[in-house]
Amino acid sequence: MRTIESTGRDRLTRPAYSVAEAGRLARLTSGRVRRWLRGYEYSYGDAVRGQPPVLQGSGTESSYASFLDLVDLLFVKRFLDHGVSLQKVRRALDEARRLLGTDHFARQTFFTDGGSIFLELQEGARRGRGEAILELMSGGQWVIAPVIRELARQIEFESPEGLASRWYPLGQNRPVVLDPTVSFGAPSIAGRGVKTINIHDLFVAENENLASVRAWWDLTDDEIQAAVDFERQLAA
Repeated sequence: MRTIESTGRDRLTRPAYSVAEAGRLARLTSGRVRRWLRGYEYSYGDAVRGQPPVLQGSGTESSYASFLDLVDLLFVKRFLDHGVSLQKVRRALDEARRLLGTDHFARQTFFTDGGSIFLELQEGARRGRGEAILELMSGGQWVIAPVIRELARQIEFESPEGLASRWYPLGQNRPVVLDPTVSFGAPSIAGRGVKTINIHDLFVAENENLASVRAWWDLTDDEIQAAVDFERQLAA
């Protein structure tokens, strides 16, 4: 008999996004998504060599990514965008696995300041260290540092494991959400369950007439605009 906790984890780890869709949402090429999640092989002279995956959270050979895989991809991309090398990201996640037994960046809140990667531990692991943040690959040095938290503010984490449970790609003050319990994890309007792609397509078909879309789904103008903004952002 499965517990509620294990069932909740299942919905976060079950395959849900094709490589192409994961790439579209994370704004990565399909090739990069595949390499980060599955690794790859290449020929070197007469030998065939392999590069292991950057992320090992899914634990499956499925060609689909889970919700946690998707959030992991977002974190890795953010680290690279801020100048952290892929090799350093690999080592940081390896160290996090040793410290917390986690396979996911999406389990804890990870941050970067452009040179190092920091892990804010859960309250139970701080052992009285207050707001200290552990700097990965520093021999366990505890630091208090100004860090970039944009992505973390888009993610809603759930207890007791602290796994990412929802992603608000436009920020939690706007209604677009990816929730693995709603619309099979597709981008939708929070509390409504209407997919953003459907709202966008109807908006275009109705010559960008907000009233027509509003009448069809009984959405607010803000909800419609958020869906349109999100889909246009992905297409840019």
